[in-house]
Amino acid sequence: MAEVIAIANQKGGVGKTTTAVNLASALAILGNETLLIDMDPQGNATSGLGFNKGEFDPNIYDVLVDLIPLEKTVKGSNLPKLSVSGSNNDLAGAEIELTSALARESRLKGAISAVKSRFSYIIIDCPPSLGLLTVNALNSADKIIIPIQGEYYSMEGLAQFTGAVDKVKNALNQRLDIEGGVLTMFDSRMTLSNQVKEEVAKFFGPKMFNAIIPRNIRLAEAPGFGQSIFQYDEKSRGAEAYMAFAREFLSRRGQYFPAEPARQDITENPV
Repeated sequence: MAEVIAIANQKGGVGKTTTAVNLASALAILGNETLLIDMDPQGNATSGLGFNKGEFDPNIYDVLVDLIPLEKTVKGSNLPKLSVSGSNNDLAGAEIELTSALARESRLKGAISAVKSRFSYIIIDCPPSLGLLTVNALNSADKIIIPIQGEYYSMEGLAQFTGAVDKVKNALNQRLDIEGGVLTMFDSRMTLSNQVKEEVAKFFGPKMFNAIIPRNIRLAEAPGFGQSIFQYDEKSRGAEAYMAFAREFLSRRGQYFPAEPARQDITENPV
């Protein structure tokens, strides 16, 4: 039975989609049947794995609005154990169309329940907002991972977002919990990044992931080729960091892998 993980942060531009795509890809590479659900109307997770989002039909919009089975939207990716349920701009209208709908906060939860037996992990890429799409994702999830950019504004709104998570937990989803935070776009040469790292570590405590995702050109380039970082450049610092993140994620669930040598400096690097 799949564990459902929402990748969420109300702030945009923090590496949320990059984290969702590459965590899901790493989990698949490590042998886990994984489904990535794109709940962002921008559809970047969909196109970032090589799909034409304009032609991804049916998609998650049809699941939420027309109640078609999620199974009908699931497509295999170019990674053997990774499947995708995609989205596109149509999803932007879903929040308006669902305003008066019955069980509007539970549409995704009901759809996911029918496919849980097929997967080990279901990763949901959430939009950068606290609207109905995000509420549907949080109502469906067992855990939330919050990507935090290594810059000053990343801390703003974090308490507000975790407060919103508490409200969803109390009102809709008692099992919901914050798995932890992960630092993204990190450059250890910047004093500010290190200050943010210290503040975020204090905020999350033991829930903070030790893995840190560096600012890395290859990570920025990969989506343009419709590939995860592992397909685009498996030797890059970005690939090493996301694989370390996935291994740490799995270690929290009792799955362990032989240690791999890691580069020690988390700095901006062209590879």
